[in-house]
Amino acid sequence: MANDKTKNDKTDLTIEERLKALYQLQTLLSKIDEIKAQRGELPNEITDLEAGIEGLKTRIEKFQNEIDGLKNEIAQQKANIENAKAKIDQYNEQIKTIRNNREYDHLSKEIEFQSLEIELSQKKIREASELVEKKIAEMENTKVALNERCEILEEKKGELDKIVLETKQDEEKLRIKAKKLEEKIEPRLLSAFKRIRKNVRNGLGIVCIQRKSCGGCFNRIPPQRQSEIRMHKKIIQCEYCGRIMIDPELAGIAPEESK
Repeated sequence: MANDKTKNDKTDLTIEERLKALYQLQTLLSKIDEIKAQRGELPNEITDLEAGIEGLKTRIEKFQNEIDGLKNEIAQQKANIENAKAKIDQYNEQIKTIRNNREYDHLSKEIEFQSLEIELSQKKIREASELVEKKIAEMENTKVALNERCEILEEKKGELDKIVLETKQDEEKLRIKAKKLEEKIEPRLLSAFKRIRKNVRNGLGIVCIQRKSCGGCFNRIPPQRQSEIRMHKKIIQCEYCGRIMIDPELAGIAPEESK
């Protein structure tokens, strides 16, 4: 029965009470928005920095893998050179015991071939060594950039933590009050209000009449519509921006003088 009564309490509110509750909720939510605004772009900046740092780490890892691959290639080419030198020594020993020109020509060609293999391996070593130096330099520059971004990230996190710490209690109190107010408002109206807040630039889902105009988009409100808003007989939305309208007197705000 208690649950039924709670449900009935939401629907039994008069239009005036609903508008007052919505305006009070808007006031609390606007204060929460102001607290969030104090954080500025820090949360987005931190997210971007974290993504950038991960990208740099991946790049450094890629450089290291490439350097390791090149060093393995250099080691392999050095082994090829030693193998070729050993064969040359072997062929030179064989030349000493040859018996005819045919064998001499064959061994001479083998020695020439192994000499060319040595030259080719030496060329590959030089090229790979140059690449290693280049990759190391690029990797070191990337590490410097990584360290700089990590320092900036720590600074940004420190700034954000300080702001959050200073405003946490106030924000929590406002959220508790806002939650209690939401419980008094019927779900359909609350849902419509939140949808409006989400779709408008300044987060104002309900606004007062200001100088015969909408307090949200500042478009002129026709006299008949102004009268209907002041009568509090139904929920009225701005025909231009869709915000819910409330007259200043009901909101507890002194009306501005007409100009």
